[in-house]
Amino acid sequence: MIAIGQYNDLRIIKKTEEGLILTEGEKEVLLPYVDVPQNVEIGDNLNVFVFMQKDGRLQATTKKPYACVGDFAFLTVVDEAEDGGAFMDIGLGKDIYVPKREQKRPMFKGDKHVVYVFLDESNDRMVASSKLVNYVEEEEIDLEEADEVSLLIVDRSDLGYNAIIDNKYIGLLYTNELFDELNPGEIRKGWIKKIRVEGKIDLSLQPMGYGHILETKDVLLADLKESGGVISLGDKSSPDDIYYRFKISKSAFKKAIGGLYKERLITISDHEIKLLVDHEAE
Repeated sequence: MIAIGQYNDLRIIKKTEEGLILTEGEKEVLLPYVDVPQNVEIGDNLNVFVFMQKDGRLQATTKKPYACVGDFAFLTVVDEAEDGGAFMDIGLGKDIYVPKREQKRPMFKGDKHVVYVFLDESNDRMVASSKLVNYVEEEEIDLEEADEVSLLIVDRSDLGYNAIIDNKYIGLLYTNELFDELNPGEIRKGWIKKIRVEGKIDLSLQPMGYGHILETKDVLLADLKESGGVISLGDKSSPDDIYYRFKISKSAFKKAIGGLYKERLITISDHEIKLLVDHEAE
């Protein structure tokens, strides 16, 4: 069965004036000559992306779209429709339509939005929606706290930034825990901070758990040795200063230096930590 809006491995069965005809054994798909790779013959298999044309015919392309059906993607509005809908560039030379009813807010030419790509059940054509909460998984969350995940930054809210998690869920990065500038459409590595009872997911841009603290302790010790045994950061240093130097939160910094202090490797003051002489000699 041919999957519309996805990549398919199809066999070349004949040539026509318009292009090659491909099949999976049941349906036939046109691959225009402009997209035909060199040195292919009847009987060869090709991996192609398949979509539905306006006239109801299936068409294949060797172009790589920005998104497949079932993907969340950051796309650009290239035109506005008279009915309030919008057309977005999906990288195929054929734009994807966003109905007015599927727009979280009105879309205008030149705008960029994170959207979800799906098939219109009435005609099997690819369409998109910026109402992302209607398309994320909310019940069966196959994640655990401290898991490393891929994040697609969506937009800013009152509390922070919404982000799509592993192309499947949605979560929140809190503003007061961020030290980097974030922009919609960015792909970031993140970690699951907390999964709430109601299914809400809190996110972090920093690793979670004790393993990260161990790693941070090693980094701090190495930095202390390279800095002559003194770092001008301590208990009361600002979160921005700590993040600027080590790319970690103040909470992670305090846990790491607390561990080093308990091991009698350093001394701590408000704005400075020092490597103890015995350890420095090592």
